[in-house]
Amino acid sequence: MSDQKTGFDLFTERSIVAMRVNGELRDLATTVSETDTVEPVEISSPDGLNILRHSAAHVMAQAVQSINPEAKLGIGPPVTDGFYYDFDVETPFTPEDVKAIDKAMERIVKQGQRFQRRVVTADAARIELANEPYKLELIGLKGGADGAAEAIELGTDNESVEVGGAELTIYDNVDAKTGEVYWSDLCRGPHLPSTRLIGNGWSLQRTAAAYWRGSEKNKQLQRIYGTAWATKDELRAYQSRLEEAAKRDHRKLGQELDLFSFPEEIGSGLAVFHPKGGIIRAEIENYMRERLLAHGYDLVNTPHITKGHLFETSQHLNWYREGMFPPMHLDEEVDAEGNVTRQGQDYYLKPMNCPMHNLIFKARGRSYRELPLRLAEFGTVYRYEKSGTLQGLTRVRGLTQDDAHIYVTQDQVKDEVASQLEFVFETLRGYGLTDFYLELSTRDPAKSVGTDEQWDAATDTLREVAEASGLELVADPGGAAFYGPKISVQARDAIGRTWQLSTVQLDFNQPELFDLEFTASDGTRQQPVMIHRALLGSIERFFAILLEHYAGAFPVWLSPVQVIGIPVAEQYEDYLWEVLAKLKAKGVRVELDSSSDRMPKKIRNATLQKVPFQLIAGEDDRANNAVSFRFRDGHQENGIPVEQAIDRILEAITTKAQV
Repeated sequence: MSDQKTGFDLFTERSIVAMRVNGELRDLATTVSETDTVEPVEISSPDGLNILRHSAAHVMAQAVQSINPEAKLGIGPPVTDGFYYDFDVETPFTPEDVKAIDKAMERIVKQGQRFQRRVVTADAARIELANEPYKLELIGLKGGADGAAEAIELGTDNESVEVGGAELTIYDNVDAKTGEVYWSDLCRGPHLPSTRLIGNGWSLQRTAAAYWRGSEKNKQLQRIYGTAWATKDELRAYQSRLEEAAKRDHRKLGQELDLFSFPEEIGSGLAVFHPKGGIIRAEIENYMRERLLAHGYDLVNTPHITKGHLFETSQHLNWYREGMFPPMHLDEEVDAEGNVTRQGQDYYLKPMNCPMHNLIFKARGRSYRELPLRLAEFGTVYRYEKSGTLQGLTRVRGLTQDDAHIYVTQDQVKDEVASQLEFVFETLRGYGLTDFYLELSTRDPAKSVGTDEQWDAATDTLREVAEASGLELVADPGGAAFYGPKISVQARDAIGRTWQLSTVQLDFNQPELFDLEFTASDGTRQQPVMIHRALLGSIERFFAILLEHYAGAFPVWLSPVQVIGIPVAEQYEDYLWEVLAKLKAKGVRVELDSSSDRMPKKIRNATLQKVPFQLIAGEDDRANNAVSFRFRDGHQENGIPVEQAIDRILEAITTKAQV
């Protein structure tokens, strides 16, 4: 190829919207040489969709400023399944505003404006963007054109889409024929060649308030969310998934089924479980507890608060202080004159269980014969999540982890990790989740402790175990905690959404910090390796995931009411209660609807409450010592002998069947 060729010369297919040049994403207008390695990027690929969504965000911002020139620009990154842009405007966007923005976007898309990149100096950018205070702040954060180190920090808040590259760039939206510049924005790119390629597979979704750069100390901006897809059909499919997800929203189902609530009197992110929700939660925990005991775990229990020194030792106060509740200063004594006669101490609500488990390990001498030592706890922890990030049971401030810490010798690490991973799969299948893939989170050099050799060895071990599982393995560069790499089990639910559930994480830091030792077979004192294993994540979040996975229609063993009796008329209540009493004696959760409602309404009420089995009894049933079965899907089986009915119900519970 000649030295003057661009991506447009190399790729003529309309589906190719960008390219990778020596591994880096570039616009098709970029000039490449014959020594460059060039790969096409299709619009339907993950990279292509990000570029499409980023370009759609630009068009949305252009539309907003075409309607309201005084609107100040924040940032507009692509996100999972869509994009957003933040604006500083005098009043929040109304539905009418969004309709007008939508129309303006349509005009810009149809016009086919070109995205045109140009490199600028920091001084030139400041002059050009003098009326955009948030862009000026980003330029200042970047510190000129030296971007490598800053890009890492900025990327955590999505600002890397603006100034994360090696040089400052501005993208102009220009007329394809005349070259007239319609609008410009600070951006690292790349973008689509033309706004026309955004097509008709996009939609604006909702508005929200958001603090600038994610900090409550900053001004609150107005955010518009949108979604964009390569085709209209893909957009429709996505919208259908959203509609189904809305029906399954655990917050909605939790209220309808009377499972849990968040009383304002208690505080944000702090849930209470109602009787029916408490039954489901207990069943989740009981099954997990059975599995733990059957697989060699020892159950432990630790307090909810601790002296701050413990988290200084574990370094959580260094790395996780912002995620912890403020300290409580206790035990201080003061005399009548106000003089301190006894120094107090800071106590913290615990955000993690692991430091206390280390103290249990350290409570007495340990021998290699005791290893692996598996300590497990349903430990309640408290994390100071920002109010804007709280979301039902999936993001709370008080949560109970099914937390486990396994202490092993160096030689046991690989086998134990493999064993833990299989334990995770088997247990999740018991709850009805069967579709998994794995994610390997590796070191962030800026936020980690330990040597390169420790990290490399630990990462290689996890990678080998993950690959041996035969499941898809996805890389998560820089996603590990500060103390070691981890494998995350990602599970897909009934409508194809992905949830991060279980984690298996190596830790070579805490055993050293806590001076943990065991006596090896040769009599020497050696340091164990610590494995963190959280299978469900948190009980609260897992409850929400299962509630949405089953859309509230839990398998029989998890259902808070497993059988409800519905008499055809009042005179059959006593007979039906005799049947229910036999079930109750065998541990089945039963109710009798003895209300004054007519039978069709009773059936409807039981159906809305998603009770697995409705037992209906009338004259023929009583005469023949039988009942009629009615199921969730509406079909009915009549004249089932009582003993046979009892056996069927017990079998459904024992086998964890979904009916």
